[in-house]
Amino acid sequence: MQALAQFAPGATGVRVALHRWRGVRIGQRVFISTDVIVETAHPELVSIGDNVVLGVRSTIIAHFNDLTRQILGTRRYSVSIEDDVWIGPGAIILPGVTIGRGSVVTAGSVVSGSVPAMVVVQGNPARPIARCEVPLGSQSSATEFYRRLKPLRSSEEVTRA
Repeated sequence: MQALAQFAPGATGVRVALHRWRGVRIGQRVFISTDVIVETAHPELVSIGDNVVLGVRSTIIAHFNDLTRQILGTRRYSVSIEDDVWIGPGAIILPGVTIGRGSVVTAGSVVSGSVPAMVVVQGNPARPIARCEVPLGSQSSATEFYRRLKPLRSSEEVTRA
């Protein structure tokens, strides 16, 4: 079913419906681009909020299936993507991650730890690079979003703000 959802037409209709049918919890007004992989083995571990965009070829993983699985079993972790989040093309979201409301994951980033609300993260591993004052695409234009970004000098600024 993942393969069908991955390439089905309709980024806001058919693809979203197929992922919901698979067990992914998905809110309203969600856009899932082409070739997105949403947890193939345990889709019930993934929660996606309202007004979320998943960029082309992004991947969400909610379990590890390592060499010790015969002894310890598969390790499963939930992944939560809160409201008003944008996931850029080719980004990878790893098990156990929560992406806070209004945050942006830039293209190609690998998110291995949770992301606070209203920040932009970039890189491998993803690190905060800016604070958002308004969510991208929610009640504001892209111009307004970019105009109101506040660059961060260090990740400590995220926890202090």
